[in-house]
Amino acid sequence: MQRGSSERELAARWDAEAAEGVRVDADAGAAGEPERKAGEKQAKDPAPTQPRAAEEGDARVLPRPPPTLPTSKPKPAPARGLCPHGKPRSKGPSCKRSSGRGSEQYRSQRPVTVDSSKARTSLDALKISIRQLKWKEFPFGRRLPCDIYWHGVSFHDNDIFSGQVNKFPGMTEMVRKITLSRAVRIMQNLFPEEYNFYPRSWILPDEFQLFVAQVQMVKDGDPSWKPTFIVKPDGGCQGDGIYLIKDPSDIRLAGLLQSRPAVVQEYICKPLLIDKLKFDIRLYVLLKSLEPLEIYIAKDGLSRFCTEPYQEPSAKNLHHIFMHLTNYSLNIHSGNFVHSDSASTGSKRTFSSILCRLSSKGVDIKKVWSDIISLVIKTVIALTPELKVFYQLVIPAGRPGPTCFQILGFDILLMKNLKPILLEVNANPSMRIEHEQELSPGVFENVPSLVDEEVKVAVIRDTLRLVDPLKKRRENQSQQLEGPLAAKEDPSESELAIASDGNPNPEAQLPSICLKQVFPKYAKHFNYLRLVDRMANLFIRFLGIKGTMKLGPTGFRTFIRNCKLSSSSFSMAAVDILYIDITRRWNSVTLDQRDSGMCLQAFVEAFFYLAQRKFKMLPLHEQVASLIDLCEYHLSLLDEKRLVCGRSGTLGGRPPYSGTPQEAAPAAPLAEGNLPPCTDKLSHARHALS
Repeated sequence: MQRGSSERELAARWDAEAAEGVRVDADAGAAGEPERKAGEKQAKDPAPTQPRAAEEGDARVLPRPPPTLPTSKPKPAPARGLCPHGKPRSKGPSCKRSSGRGSEQYRSQRPVTVDSSKARTSLDALKISIRQLKWKEFPFGRRLPCDIYWHGVSFHDNDIFSGQVNKFPGMTEMVRKITLSRAVRIMQNLFPEEYNFYPRSWILPDEFQLFVAQVQMVKDGDPSWKPTFIVKPDGGCQGDGIYLIKDPSDIRLAGLLQSRPAVVQEYICKPLLIDKLKFDIRLYVLLKSLEPLEIYIAKDGLSRFCTEPYQEPSAKNLHHIFMHLTNYSLNIHSGNFVHSDSASTGSKRTFSSILCRLSSKGVDIKKVWSDIISLVIKTVIALTPELKVFYQLVIPAGRPGPTCFQILGFDILLMKNLKPILLEVNANPSMRIEHEQELSPGVFENVPSLVDEEVKVAVIRDTLRLVDPLKKRRENQSQQLEGPLAAKEDPSESELAIASDGNPNPEAQLPSICLKQVFPKYAKHFNYLRLVDRMANLFIRFLGIKGTMKLGPTGFRTFIRNCKLSSSSFSMAAVDILYIDITRRWNSVTLDQRDSGMCLQAFVEAFFYLAQRKFKMLPLHEQVASLIDLCEYHLSLLDEKRLVCGRSGTLGGRPPYSGTPQEAAPAAPLAEGNLPPCTDKLSHARHALS
């Protein structure tokens, strides 16, 4: 009787911890076969447990009281030769299944765990999403690993070694105005027509003289041209520090730009107006994976309106921010700002309501969406090369680390001719679902915003559905349970109930996913643009040392040598001069001075120079594509040679290479008659290239 009581106590502890989503304590896991049998028996009729003081795994969890023992009389042990369910052991497949698959079935049925301790302003929308999904939230963190970590600012909000995190390392730096402008400019040099959705930009103070010279040159050619420019501080947000100018001399140079660099862009003077007001579109884009690239776009977004009727910029209205700037954080302080719970009225509306209104006027909405999707894909393609460099810095290949995904906020302006223009990309778009309402001068309160909640909760919830780490496991279990029932002609009601209860499907009560995949779905239309992405792969290959983002002189020389880019007219001394000149110039203009060497953008410039030198009389993008093909070809030959010679155990009398390209010393020249056998297998490929 004492042993049966001990078994029931251990079984009760097992049930309590399984319900909380944690692993079994060591004493329960070390229990022998009798305890496991008792656990199976107890699983059918679990004993009640005493309420807990806090969530299991919570960083603030209190000491756990012992589980309450059952008050009912213990059942006698099963007869000899029978299983714990009272069936003959020879006919025990079902008993074997219940004992062998107990932990697997629990793992597949347990809720997804989400650490929301760093969620910040997106917390309310995240909580609603987790409740709708019936997942488990840990608002104060957890001792044990969670499946998903939701950060409010950056990847580095927490130290994470497993699971998934909703930020990519380096994304905040990549979408800063200067870095974004440089990334898009590289693509504009390669594909000017495809990237004409981003206004012409200059980086201040470095390119101030270039800005003055180019503006003057255009004015000399067209005296009637009277442009307007908008100045945006690099690290600014919510409209802070933005102003309009009519002439380069109007830029506020007095010490401000040295401490706060900025981007100056051509101002879009003819935007599409609704109710005589200028507006922009906030679209939510999910970057689900970097390699392979996977992009989703939310089917709905927000339209933020100015609060003063629009007029083209002039000396009189140039400083009217409520007329020219669509930032919600600015216009909310206007006396004309209209809070509305309707999706189609007020100063913040859903994008779908704007599309409906345009459709009623005969606008081709499919064309508008197609242009926006193209803009988003092309922008992400411009950002991913340097994101890969950041990623390998923080999570090197072969080391444990989380997988990443991220929701981005794309701010897009529709011109009068309905052409979309990219204004900026936000790494941390606001996910607040309430707005401030002024009760009296200087006194505000937060009021729920139904428009924000409608759009943002759907985006967060469906992002979680797409990255659900247990989805495949549940689907596999569902197929396993449905198989035996489908084979039976008339399954009993109890069997149907067990299958239904054992296979809860929270997706059944949810609306369809609001995020639409656009890449790789439309990859064949855009893959030709991914030249810089291929250059980044070369760059990362020759970085050599893990934990760096800059290419040293040895790595650059190894790149030139392995790709056969030096010649009698381009010696290795010339290679060193090229490296020094470009690296020195880029190190003087980049903000990152953590280590010396050639950054990715400097490598791209050097690559352009090499391509133009080797393949003359071709457009730049064809020159670059040809050089990439050549480099990839030579490296594939090198990899194949190492693989074949590695199998044979020798490489010209040397052990097979196993390090990084930068660590490899140049091999001694081999005489024609002393070539290793593996070299002959590559001779035909070399002759084909020549």
